[in-house]
Order: sequence, then structure tokens, then C-alpha cells
Amino acid sequence: MDGLETRDIAKVGVSGITREQDNVTSEEGLSISVATNEHGTQNIGVTMRSKGEDRSLVIGFLYSEGIINSMDDIISIDEDSDGITALLGEDSAFDPNIHCRSGTVTSACGICGRSTIDDTEHIHGPELDENTRVTIEGIGKCLEEMKTSQILFSRTGGSHACASFNSEFEILRIFEDVGRHNAMDKLVGSYVSDGNTPQSEVLFVSGRASFELVQKCLRIGFPIMISIGGPSTLAVDLAKEHGLTLGCFARSDSLTVYSGVRRVNH
Repeated sequence: MDGLETRDIAKVGVSGITREQDNVTSEEGLSISVATNEHGTQNIGVTMRSKGEDRSLVIGFLYSEGIINSMDDIISIDEDSDGITALLGEDSAFDPNIHCRSGTVTSACGICGRSTIDDTEHIHGPELDENTRVTIEGIGKCLEEMKTSQILFSRTGGSHACASFNSEFEILRIFEDVGRHNAMDKLVGSYVSDGNTPQSEVLFVSGRASFELVQKCLRIGFPIMISIGGPSTLAVDLAKEHGLTLGCFARSDSLTVYSGVRRVNH
């Protein structure tokens, strides 16, 4: 399956050493470029990702960065084994001085290589829905369903996941990747490709709640973001500024809410 490879390993225990093969989450470079009439072809950067859903990853990345606002801004997408070039229309907001990275975008990095953080702080998405709610019981159901749906993680133990759920706490979409930002871009890209916004849905992320993930969440329009790990200060501040419900350290019987507790029913 996409996203994993096998490697030789040595298992060491009290009874000795056994040599086997194990599944390992893949991490390979994907070069992302855009082409416009004004700027020609420009390389945005190289992201280290797990293979699979590369098209969604790039669409989600371009949308999260504010380069495109819909699929109408993309004329065509040219793919090969290690690179994707998106041909953009004149209405795209691509600016090489803002959007081109100075180095590799690693699987642990969201805005690394940007010359300024200012532009990412002012990317707005749809107005956040005020009627969407979660309950502790519902969160427990989502966590369990998300866990059973993480096929790549179940085979490697080395991937992140982002998943969306409806008001009945049923899983709608889930994407995995070695990088949490890549998993999120794949999820966002799937919505942009369909022309949908998840305005009454809940986002779950398997890792911590970073600034970049909150920004991507706001950009596509989730009103609630739940993470299994903790948040950063910038993530909390951005969530509060935009009225996002941000819940962290999610467990089957508890949640720590840093912003927007009005959408959480106990």
C-alpha cells in the first residue's frame, strides 16, 4: 500500500536477537511548483511526505497558503513521481516573494522557509458555524473510530492522521501521512477538490495543535478542532481571535478546552 515500505530490523530481547522485516512509514520528497503567465514556473519548495493522495496534498497546500481560493484558480495539474506543477489562472494570489520557500518543507514543518509570518496570520476562510456542537461522549466515539481507521498507523506506528466527523460523530474523511501538516493538507485538498466546506463538521488531529494546523482549520472552515496532544501558544491565540473551538488532550472522558467552550456540551 502507499505510504509504507519494509526494512530489515533486529529485535533484541532477554532471550536474544531475532532478525525480521518491519513496516515503516515512507518519507519521500515531493517538489511543488506553480506556473503563471506573470511569474513563469516557480518552485514553492519540497515537502517530505508519505506517498499517496499527492494531488490532494498540493491542492490543500495551495489553498491553505492563500494561493488559490477554489479549483477555478487551477487550470491544470501536471504530476510525475517526485513533483507536481499546478498551472494557475490570473485570479490566483500567487506571489513568489511571499509563497516560495527557501528550503525543504520537512514533515514536521508548516511555515519553515517563509520569509515572513505576517501573511499567514491574515488568511481568512468561511464564517465559522455557531450551531455545531460536540459532547464528551461523542468525542470518545470519534477517537475510537479514528483509531480503527488509521490503517497506515496500525501497520507502522509512524504516521499522523486528520479526520472529519459529522454531527452524529460518524467519520467522513481521514488522511494519514508521516507529517501532520501533510495529512491536514490532504484533507483540506479533498474538500477543495469537491467544492465543499466542512462548516458543520468537526476536525480531529492525531498529534498536537500547532499554529499551522489551526490556520489550515480556519481557512477551510471547521468550527471545532480537537487534538489528542497539546496546543502551542500561537495556536490558542489564533483560535481565540477567530472564534474557533479548540479542544486538546482529548480522551474518552475528558477534554481541555482552550477556546470556544460554548460549542462543547458535557
